[in-house]
Amino acid sequence: MEESTRELEVWCAGEEWCPITSTATLLGKKWHTVIIHRLLANGPLGFNALETEVDGISSKVLSDALEDLEEKRLVNREIVSEKPVRVEYSLTDLGQSLEPVITEMREWGREHLAAAADESESIA
Repeated sequence: MEESTRELEVWCAGEEWCPITSTATLLGKKWHTVIIHRLLANGPLGFNALETEVDGISSKVLSDALEDLEEKRLVNREIVSEKPVRVEYSLTDLGQSLEPVITEMREWGREHLAAAADESESIA
């Protein structure tokens, strides 16, 4: 079985709620879903472009998150050029398969969460 299609391990095997908990563990880290969303929306991106797309994330946190997502086989890291070194990140097939989950999360948020206050209103 190919590495990208092999099932991910779970820590709570046998429990009815296990698939939900295991998926939430994969996606529950603060920036993971945002990174996946930006790669879904934009396709492959270099590190700096991805950092720009994920506004508010530090380089260190982005680097750690990408490493974690790569370890979980959701993101590919490809060296595009050696001099200067340029790396591009893209979703694996497994990462791409999260598209309906990410889309539903966005739609649920749009429907049920209050819009962020405009900065000019919050200053007053």
